[in-house]
Amino acid sequence: MNVIRSKVVKIGNSRGIRIPRTILEQAGLTDEVEMKVEGNRLVIHAARRPRQGWEERFAAMAEHGHDRLLDEISPSQWDEEEWTW
Repeated sequence: MNVIRSKVVKIGNSRGIRIPRTILEQAGLTDEVEMKVEGNRLVIHAARRPRQGWEERFAAMAEHGHDRLLDEISPSQWDEEEWTW
């Protein structure tokens, strides 16, 4: 593991660091990141995207026939007496 030093620079009222492209690529960091402090360390990782990968997983479920309802749907009294098409 190589150590790369970088300076903390002033950016407006904040401070920032420049992260070399090779490190960004190795870490898989793109446009959005999440940051947290653990002890005296700043941990930066790629932002989690809700539902990321769902489309592929649903396609795989359909391919294996695992996308069917588990319970039978039985019409209720309302369905039979009140509902009209």
